[in-house]
Amino acid sequence: MVRCLDNKIPCIWILERKLAGDEDCLTVSIYKPKNSSRKSFPVAAFIHGGAFMFGGSSEDGHDRFMSDGNLILVKISYRLGPLGFASTGDANLSGNFGLKDQRLALLWIKQNIASFGGEPDNILVIGHSAGGASVHLQMLHEDFRNVAKAAISFSGNALDPWVVQQGGRGRAFELGRIVGCGQTSDSLKLKKCLKSKSASEIVSAVRSFLVFSYVPFTPFGPVVEPADAPEAFITQHPIDIIQSGKFAQIPWALSYTTEDGGYNAALLLEKQSSTGQELIEELNDRWFDWAPYLLFYRDSMTTIKDMDDCSRKLRQEYLGDRRFNVESYLDLQRLFTDVLFKNETEKVLDLYRKHGKSPVYGFVYDNPANAGIGQALAKRTDIHFGTVHGDDYFLIFENSAREFQLRSDEKIISRNFLKMLNDFILSENGTLAFDTCVFQDNVDSSKIQLLSITRNGCGNL
Repeated sequence: MVRCLDNKIPCIWILERKLAGDEDCLTVSIYKPKNSSRKSFPVAAFIHGGAFMFGGSSEDGHDRFMSDGNLILVKISYRLGPLGFASTGDANLSGNFGLKDQRLALLWIKQNIASFGGEPDNILVIGHSAGGASVHLQMLHEDFRNVAKAAISFSGNALDPWVVQQGGRGRAFELGRIVGCGQTSDSLKLKKCLKSKSASEIVSAVRSFLVFSYVPFTPFGPVVEPADAPEAFITQHPIDIIQSGKFAQIPWALSYTTEDGGYNAALLLEKQSSTGQELIEELNDRWFDWAPYLLFYRDSMTTIKDMDDCSRKLRQEYLGDRRFNVESYLDLQRLFTDVLFKNETEKVLDLYRKHGKSPVYGFVYDNPANAGIGQALAKRTDIHFGTVHGDDYFLIFENSAREFQLRSDEKIISRNFLKMLNDFILSENGTLAFDTCVFQDNVDSSKIQLLSITRNGCGNL
């Protein structure tokens, strides 16, 4: 393991009422193939997911990835939750510290990977979920083209509604109140007080921001920083940056799965010990209260009426006059998929179609795992969730969210994904292919181009 910083900054997160993490967490971990036939290797830099709140690079196993023997893998750790993303919206506590950690790590990789046998001119940056969104956010810096040759975002991009949110200032001061900093409205006083608190106190306070279970799943995340913030990460909304054309013009692929919304809709199917009923039944009485948190539009609406109108419209569009229950769950999951993942993926592709210069590709994965995040969140195996969040990505990196053993069809897809990554790094013109299918570039295309990947093969939609 290579440690890129000497100072100790906490990366502790809350999970199921327990604290876990490491205060000495700003590290990069480098894995080199045991391949004596070559002296240098292309590099895959990996940014882990976890809703910007939890997870860690060590949770995604690398044995399957390294079995190919052709790439150096570098895993990046970064600060999470309020430690990485609390923001008062001004220069005193501007936020995005986790993204700045990632950027520092990527620059370190570029400058130092040759010492480990890596090829600094052949770096691919990849991530899943919040990691995928992070990859996109890093690309919004024009000079990212001097770091990475190409990038891939699995099930996450900067426009997803759970990524760049409003309301950060209010949450930062509420965080201070919860940990004993009083009712101050002075960001400097708040910063001083927060620095006097332990990491565990600050992270434990996340519980107070949850409406139920782990909802919303990203109470602290990326923000647009003020222009006068020192070393600001982004000072414009991602849409504005994309429309300006001032972003890293490198080959990029982004994706979603056909039922990505199984995260985190599936938790609504967990049976409650007190009533024996599924949590989804409570939506019939609490939809207007919970929907803005579940779908991340609470802070983007001006009035309560606006929120209620949005909630009513979504319910009518996806469920009509039916009740929320197990029988209507798949339509609710489809709502989650569209709002949290699919819609903004297609919007990004459309924006890059108009404003991009380097190749931009999109793909949809549809091949359900036998057991994945849906079953884990619902804590039941009698529901067929379809192809949920991570069913593709965890064919590349093992994760406890889905079973480790792959079916024969998944082994083939896994090998094709690994070859896709390797070929993408080495491509001189940014061409991307999966098995026998060549992706269609969206830039200057007359319509959005998507590649479908299933257990039976692949094809352009």
